[in-house]
Amino acid sequence: MMRLPVGGSAARRQRKGASLNAVEVAVQLRGITKRFPGVVANDGVDLSVRRGEIHCLLGENGAGKTTLMRILYGLYQPDEGEILLENVPTRIPSPRAALAHRIGMVHQHFHLVPTLSVEENVVLGLDEGTGPLLRRRRIRQKIERLAAEYGLQVDPTAKVWQLSVGQQQRVEILKALYRDASILIMDEPTSVLTPQEVEALFTTLRTLVDDGLTIIFITHKLDEVMQASDRVTVLRRGSVVATVETATTSKEGLARLMVGREVVFRLEKRAHEVGDRVLEVRDLHAHNDRGLTALRGVSFDLHEGEILGVAGVSGNGQHELSEVLTGLRRATRGSAVLETRDLARCSAREIADLGVAHVPTERIRMGTVPTMSIRENLILKSYRRPEFCRWTILDEKAAYENACRAMDEYEISAPGDGTAAKNLSGGNIQRLVLARELCGSPRFVVAAHPTYGLDVGATEQIRQVLLDQRDRGAAILLISEDLDEIMQLSDRILVLYEGEVMGVVDAEDAELEGLGLMMAGTRQGAGVA
Repeated sequence: MMRLPVGGSAARRQRKGASLNAVEVAVQLRGITKRFPGVVANDGVDLSVRRGEIHCLLGENGAGKTTLMRILYGLYQPDEGEILLENVPTRIPSPRAALAHRIGMVHQHFHLVPTLSVEENVVLGLDEGTGPLLRRRRIRQKIERLAAEYGLQVDPTAKVWQLSVGQQQRVEILKALYRDASILIMDEPTSVLTPQEVEALFTTLRTLVDDGLTIIFITHKLDEVMQASDRVTVLRRGSVVATVETATTSKEGLARLMVGREVVFRLEKRAHEVGDRVLEVRDLHAHNDRGLTALRGVSFDLHEGEILGVAGVSGNGQHELSEVLTGLRRATRGSAVLETRDLARCSAREIADLGVAHVPTERIRMGTVPTMSIRENLILKSYRRPEFCRWTILDEKAAYENACRAMDEYEISAPGDGTAAKNLSGGNIQRLVLARELCGSPRFVVAAHPTYGLDVGATEQIRQVLLDQRDRGAAILLISEDLDEIMQLSDRILVLYEGEVMGVVDAEDAELEGLGLMMAGTRQGAGVA
């Protein structure tokens, strides 16, 4: 990327030049401990981050990564330990104080006001005037200088709701740079980006650190860690396991540090002939929650023993498609025929009674009843059946035996089957959902983001479960924003953009660049899958 020698970063370039002769520490966390009721999220954590580096935080779900960064940003206060900035002990009681110490944070879910313009969002909360007195010309010029220097091109006058997700992330970074942040925390920065946008982001991050900024980012994608970071700190159960130079380690080594065992990254997907058509979707239309069109003439077929991956940037109709196919949303036009029944016209209970399995995006809110036990959650769809119900009375023994089998088969780790779902880790909640949905050997499975936010160990197990179901003959619609997952598990890949099918390709022939172009709206191929 070409960087223009414009103003706005002279101080950073000066700091960079001053640090060339010696490694300087920008942030030190010493003995940080943070407790929540029944949980020690951080247990005596020591972390040292050098100026001008990209430092990644890795760890399983619940390892304490986000808690640690929220302490640095002033959202939480540590119970023990201290923070040092430039070797000076510093108390950070709030995000406002963090900004005063030139610490910025780009959250996974952006903190932008959609109805305001880019420039209004960038200066929100600053003393830059208000209303007609807002010093727009000066603000716009500074934003344009920063955007040009760091490859963050965006129209300062555009409303945020008019921007793509990638452009919105640029606005969040510009907010931090406008405030002259020297330390930038990024939480799962690539989770909503296309491959091309990920590459552009990494180019920007490298430009920023070249100018002396320090970047800390949390991610669960090991490929990105290896590609983007200078050093990596691994957390396990709230404690630091190791800090390593990225150049001296590997994906396998990092995964082993995270989970304490070897992890298989490439699961074996056996080649086999697909069977009869199970699902026939034709010209499917549906609205989103705001009453706007979310699906526009979607058509495809799905067969026995096949995984059809649905790829796309978040918000392009994937959510609505999964809800139509599981009875949670009515189609406005078109059909989705499972054997002889049109799922687009059935209720959720009718579809469940047909034996359709649904692994929802929101595993806690939609996939379980958090206050119910493991045993009760496992029979939510089957408690009315004769094997669990006698004369309207629940057979507790049968429910207990079912729970024991499921916990053993799906490796649900908990003190007992009476443990409330809300007390389980993310990986165990997802195993619970899979155990309930797959127990009856369903013919059709809708799996929406089945491994989102899970650590590499849980991800490996859940992906293997889906491949086992495929080999058993189930037809699986896999919706995911993780292209590695889509390409590894799918037999064919369908790409959605603004509710339309941009193309369908065989997974063996799929290329990351081609998928990325379709995810950005370039149509490749037409017709029924």
